Amino acid sequence: MPVEPAEVAPMHRLYIGLGANLGDSRATLEAACAELAVLPDCRWVARSGCYRSAPVDTSGPDFLNAVVALDCHLDRIDGPLRVLRALQAIELGHGRERPFRYAPRTLDLDLLLYGDVVLDSPELTVPHPRLHLRAFVLRPLLELAPDLLLPGIGPARNCLPAVLDQAIERLA
Repeated sequence: MPVEPAEVAPMHRLYIGLGANLGDSRATLEAACAELAVLPDCRWVARSGCYRSAPVDTSGPDFLNAVVALDCHLDRIDGPLRVLRALQAIELGHGRERPFRYAPRTLDLDLLLYGDVVLDSPELTVPHPRLHLRAFVLRPLLELAPDLLLPGIGPARNCLPAVLDQAIERLA
């Protein structure tokens, strides 16, 4: 009797925001990208350029930021939380501490979008609740997906005028 192939969860496009403003931020972002590229059940798609941005709602050194896109075969139910745990483990491996909200950090990894999933739990909110309010997220995100639609918001590019006052520079 033939064996049926294992059912594979549908593919979801994930966008992950990366940021760092302590230590060798560029090297940290490169290392984090290498770790994201080998996440289980995910496939690397693309990375935006690197951006320098001033801190928002806090003080401290400028951040380096980027966004990566991954395709993931994890399901809609537990997939986002599994990805969150993997991101937190990568942050911890790079010395991430959380002494207070918006503290300077060696590495920040945010799950911005998980396909069209909308999730609001005590542990995770997807889409990221402030992604449309941050130039350091929108600019690199739109570099990867210029026609991206944000669930519950609409075209991401329509959010750019609201963040024009935020200092951000694309690096070579």
